[in-house]
Amino acid sequence: MRSVAAALIPCVVAVLAHWFGWTDRTALLLGFGSADKQKSVNEVLVGVLSARHHHDLRQAIRDTWLGYLKNHPQFQTRVMVKFIIGKHGCSIPEEDREDAYSCTLLNLTETESKIQHCSNLCQIKCCTAEHNRSTLPSKINMNSAIKTVAGQEMAILSVPDTTVLVPSDVSAVSLDFKVLHSVVITQLGVFPNGPRQDFMGNVTVRLFQVDQEGFEGILLWESQDSAGVMSVNASTVHLNNGGGVLKFGSIEEGTLPHRSALGFPGLAGGFTFSVYDAEALSELLRGRAERQRSHTAQLREEDLSLREESLRHGDMVFVGVVDTYRNVPLKLLQFYKWSVENADFSLLLKTDDDCYIDVDAVLLKTDRKRLTHSKLWWGNFRQNWAVDRVGKWQELEYASPAYPAFACGSGYVVSRDLVKWLASNAEYLKAYQGEDVSMGIWMAAVGPRKYQDSGWLCEKECYVDMLSSPQHSAQELRSLWDRKRKCGNPCGCAWSEH
Repeated sequence: MRSVAAALIPCVVAVLAHWFGWTDRTALLLGFGSADKQKSVNEVLVGVLSARHHHDLRQAIRDTWLGYLKNHPQFQTRVMVKFIIGKHGCSIPEEDREDAYSCTLLNLTETESKIQHCSNLCQIKCCTAEHNRSTLPSKINMNSAIKTVAGQEMAILSVPDTTVLVPSDVSAVSLDFKVLHSVVITQLGVFPNGPRQDFMGNVTVRLFQVDQEGFEGILLWESQDSAGVMSVNASTVHLNNGGGVLKFGSIEEGTLPHRSALGFPGLAGGFTFSVYDAEALSELLRGRAERQRSHTAQLREEDLSLREESLRHGDMVFVGVVDTYRNVPLKLLQFYKWSVENADFSLLLKTDDDCYIDVDAVLLKTDRKRLTHSKLWWGNFRQNWAVDRVGKWQELEYASPAYPAFACGSGYVVSRDLVKWLASNAEYLKAYQGEDVSMGIWMAAVGPRKYQDSGWLCEKECYVDMLSSPQHSAQELRSLWDRKRKCGNPCGCAWSEH
């Protein structure tokens, strides 16, 4: 009897080990893993930032360098790779967002009510953003409201009470704005506003289109003499956004030297505009409800697809953010917290899902250069990079004209102690427009030991000795890897070119 029991012990132990291993893995994949459980032990943890819908790019990586790591007898225990995915998709359909990079509603709902209200008052030119929505009619005929505004001119700025104007020593004041639906600018300049004309002085108004694709611009008032621009408290200025077709930035945002001005131009001018193609705007608003229903159904399908992909591959970490470009810095911080709680590693390599990585070269270099010391940041650093105020990389939070040194996002490596510092301070660290520049700002407070290496490419290029290369399609990732395995050169094999 004892011999039978002894023979059964290994089987029981194996079943229990399998059961506990399965439950731990399932809990981790579903987001219920505990930090108190046994951590994975790997020398290098690779975090791949990936958008929810980038299934093809993730599979291309699994079929190339990630698959190679998993099948390599030494590397499979040395390296762990995780895709970083936002747990939540944006609940707003793409057509109804302000831009492709955020999850902010294109607030054209104001247009219906504001246009009708202005029409009722018969004073569209002086309609302001400060009207109390509670005083508007409860039911609006959207089509008639938009047709009413078609061709009507609206002034972007007005000062109803000119007695509040005061002299100022500010010689130039500007206003950032973004066009969210097409408008026609009908007049540009300084316009009379009220009985006082002397305040206008020798002032010119100029318009700069700083980003043609996103229709972003700067409206600039300049005084041509020593008197300066008449100034007024911003609270007494009426800015007309046309019911949501324009979006204004803060007067203190930007790079121009006069952005420190506290006042606002006391001029009833700037430009007048009208809404272009009001029928298209009407159609856009009419279709919102149906688009929202369809988008909600697509999100449910996407959630199910991601859950199945995660269970099938076991290489995805879902972090609690809405998955948009503007939230990528938050995704990275949340992954740092996950990594410290769930993995035991010495180095963390961050990359993106459109990047080729030469894992052999990366691991070989860590050995040869002994890149294991504390406070290590190994990457290709951009120095004195100018801050963009418009477009995809628009920065509205960082006031300086240039960023601190930051590593290009195609690939960089940081030591565990830096990751722990970032994870422990995640709730205090401010997210900026991109994860690469955010890392540079965060690391400036720590003073890491930077190891400059141009092998981490910043642009879509190809060199035989590169460590990473960004901005590739799934097919390009496979081609780079295939050439690397065939002849050692991802850029091309000489004998196969003919």
